[in-house]
Amino acid sequence: MATEAIIPEALEEEQGKPKPRTMTAPPSSAYKIVDVPELYGDLIKARGVEGTYISTSEEESPWVPFGDGAAIRHLAFDVRNNSYCNILWIKAPGVIGTHKHKGMVWAVCLEGNFRYLEYDWVCKPGEFITEFPGTAHTLVTDNPEGMKALFWMQGVNEFYDDQGNFVEALDVWWFMNHYESYCREKGIEPNKQLYL
Repeated sequence: MATEAIIPEALEEEQGKPKPRTMTAPPSSAYKIVDVPELYGDLIKARGVEGTYISTSEEESPWVPFGDGAAIRHLAFDVRNNSYCNILWIKAPGVIGTHKHKGMVWAVCLEGNFRYLEYDWVCKPGEFITEFPGTAHTLVTDNPEGMKALFWMQGVNEFYDDQGNFVEALDVWWFMNHYESYCREKGIEPNKQLYL
């Protein structure tokens, strides 16, 4: 007499257990806050960190000059991970000097376009790039309107002059000082929401 093999899903259904689901879209479109069970809710409430929000207002984060014809709008400083997020604005065709990354970099072009002299692509609005530790780049924009791009960086960026001589290392502390020095100069209270 032949017997049929019982597959695990069929066995679960026979025992009244739900069949495993695969999500193809978020499970609810309800426009409400859902109370989600959390095993460590009290600990998260006591020791966790809330997310931050930075609007487009320059009162929350001003454009800070970054050399001639460029500025940075600082969005986040994470001293635990030596990470920082900002928007770089090159206001007309120009260059940001050659720099070598000692950590990861992620970027999304917001306006205009930019490229690196070392590569053959041009990053346009909505496009995404990743840069890896150990590589050196020379960022340029040939666009008459310049460019804006969101950068999330980790670690140190070492800048070099046009002869390949080391000039300065920029890390989370450098970017914090860049922001706070400008705030002091302009009488602006630093925005606590920038500090993760």
